[in-house]
Amino acid sequence: MEADSEEDELLNLSLSVNRERKKKGKIIISRENNNMMSTNRNSYEGYEGKIFHLLQMREQMLRKSTLNIEDSNGLPLIHLLLTTATSVDENNLDSSLENLTDLYQTVSLTGDSVQRVVAYFTDGLTAKLLTKKSPFYEMLMEEPTIDEEFLAFTDLYRVSPYYQFAHFTANQAILEAFEKEEEKNNRSIHVIDFDVSYGFQWPSLIQSLSEKATSGNRISFRLTGFGKNLKELQETESRLVSFSKGFGNIVFEFQGLLRGSRVINLRKKKNETVAVNLVSYLNKMSCLLKITDTLGFVHSLNPSIVVVVEQEGSKNPSRTFLSRFTDTLHYFAAMFDSLDDCLPLESIERLRIEKKVFGKEIKSMLNNYDDVDGGVDCAKYEKMETWKSRMENHGFVGMKMSSKCLIQAKLLLKMRTHYCPLQFEEEGGGGFRVSERDDGRAISLGWQNRFLLTVSAWQSL
Repeated sequence: MEADSEEDELLNLSLSVNRERKKKGKIIISRENNNMMSTNRNSYEGYEGKIFHLLQMREQMLRKSTLNIEDSNGLPLIHLLLTTATSVDENNLDSSLENLTDLYQTVSLTGDSVQRVVAYFTDGLTAKLLTKKSPFYEMLMEEPTIDEEFLAFTDLYRVSPYYQFAHFTANQAILEAFEKEEEKNNRSIHVIDFDVSYGFQWPSLIQSLSEKATSGNRISFRLTGFGKNLKELQETESRLVSFSKGFGNIVFEFQGLLRGSRVINLRKKKNETVAVNLVSYLNKMSCLLKITDTLGFVHSLNPSIVVVVEQEGSKNPSRTFLSRFTDTLHYFAAMFDSLDDCLPLESIERLRIEKKVFGKEIKSMLNNYDDVDGGVDCAKYEKMETWKSRMENHGFVGMKMSSKCLIQAKLLLKMRTHYCPLQFEEEGGGGFRVSERDDGRAISLGWQNRFLLTVSAWQSL
């Protein structure tokens, strides 16, 4: 989605809207008896009919099998989406339902990047009108299966430089911390990954360490990984152990722990290099207290390096629904647009990534904005300066990122992007770009004029 002044003006217009939020009314629809709210039923029958009509429009949108790219001007669609978000925020049900119906008649999951991203935002706004107990809410917010999510994530990892940039840049910083301490660390490194997920980050580090080792002078690499469930941890361990067996000069050990586990002893070895990996982890915490507890625990480990990777959010400190909505729209508009650089429009992989990864996150963020400090873990994208301040306030100091980190990131983009010209400057240009920031203490991946992801390295004071 190309940025221009008129679109930016429309997108930023809602930032100035700061009305007092009305108490949220939810529409309740039961499949069993089609009742709305138990009191004064007749007054809600009209809304019930409109909701069913709205969902019918959505079903028609989902059944569109042909590419819908006739109108390449997405500005009116963006304007309608923001108008709809305002109506939902103000609890104006009539206007919301009418606008959402118009959106479903216009958007397409197989259209251009604007139509596609707006389709998922439309789902998120529709879900906000329903109680979370409604079966239709569950339908709109349907979670992908473990296998579906893994396949979609694998597709994204393979075709886009997004996660590879984060992982390779983080690994280079960790490798350099290990090299700096080689004379005293007994050729041992212990990485503590607070969200090991599928473990895709670590094969490249195993390979890099292997290039420094010999059969007679092996390197010990221990990985403590926190995961969301036992099955994922077991599968991650199996993949990494299997991969490491191809490198006879690496002694690899994996310890899986459930996320949130109280850790008393991480079995630190004498003088080993300890690296903490916080990739897209802190921003998913439900409250600042959890962030404080986590950073306090990390500081107590006295690590040689802490790598932080976070998605870039808005510079606007406002916490209104509309300001967060607009910033989320900016971010995912760039993400959907960037996929067009990686995959053709008719790609099955692109549809899977957008539905099972991006679409899921969009709908989750829209429907958990009100629970920022209410115990619900939901991604919250913030600016680099915010995370810098938090790290410094918790006893960490930023480390200079090496020229190797920057060069490696540029080479990655050269290999992984296809259609758009690369940009390595701080300003302007189309396509993916990398930028040094904060006097070389951070490196960001951007799409056009939008920062997407920032990597920084820290050490304890």
